[in-house]
Amino acid sequence: MSVDTGFKFGSFNYFCNQIALSMCPLVGPETGVEPSCYSRNIEIAGTLIFEPATLVIHLIALVMTCIMIYHIKSKFTAVGRKEIVMFFYMYLITVVLEFFVISGIIPTAWPGFKYFVAAHVSMSITTLWCLLLNGFVGFQWAEDGTPLSLWSIRLSSLVIFGISYFINIMTYLEKAGFSKLNPTALWIMYFIFGAAFILIYVVLQIVLVVNTLDDRWPLGDILFGFTFFIVGQIFSYVLSTKICEMAKHYIDGMFFGTMCSLLAVMMVYKYWDSITKEDLEFSVGGKSNVWEIKDPLLSDDGLAAIGNEGPYEQRRF
Repeated sequence: MSVDTGFKFGSFNYFCNQIALSMCPLVGPETGVEPSCYSRNIEIAGTLIFEPATLVIHLIALVMTCIMIYHIKSKFTAVGRKEIVMFFYMYLITVVLEFFVISGIIPTAWPGFKYFVAAHVSMSITTLWCLLLNGFVGFQWAEDGTPLSLWSIRLSSLVIFGISYFINIMTYLEKAGFSKLNPTALWIMYFIFGAAFILIYVVLQIVLVVNTLDDRWPLGDILFGFTFFIVGQIFSYVLSTKICEMAKHYIDGMFFGTMCSLLAVMMVYKYWDSITKEDLEFSVGGKSNVWEIKDPLLSDDGLAAIGNEGPYEQRRF
């Protein structure tokens, strides 16, 4: 049975023909849609590992994300510290889930595979939703770090995850009126909503920098991040087959797409770091008069006078 791999609204056939998205074995025809060209598999301990080069980028992404989380948590007085770190935690979970579902470690034939894929796709959407909400933190709609700010992100993210997971799993199981032959709702959630979350976040940050900051350099960080994201989509969905054929199946577009996604996330961190103030703990050493003595009793002359009075002499104030 031939599969129409042309672009069609609501169909994953075109995208799955380019790269091996995690949901590709579960949507479309009974056996899913395979890429026309994909990177070589390797065998480790009797297990076939798919996309080995991309998995290396995932491992690098895990390390880099942990480093970024560490630096964010070390900036104790930074605005939006607790809010932005939630985005990086979600990205970390997304990378871990993607590592397992695209590598073949969790086999596609296993009945539980669809539940992991639903979790991965839902976590991807939820991560972008969390990024969008972080875009409002700088406008101080609620004081950052307060329960209102934190729990609004947590609870709304939980709702988005639940809705996305329901759409995913019902599509794969073909229940509640959803169909994997026509996964329009899942397609809209994955592509339209995801792109909208990113675009709105970028626009919000441009408005924030232009209207509230004197420094325009953070615009470069956010625009670089957005450029990396766009380039990653081009590598994944436009150039993947050509890259795969030119590289003789050693790598494909997913390798460069994942790399660009990591760079985009790193630019989000760089942008946030550039618009937040330095911590007092780490700026003390750079200021010569931070500990300037204002009380005359604690000056050199005052201390000398106190020493001459004797330790037990009564003082009048």
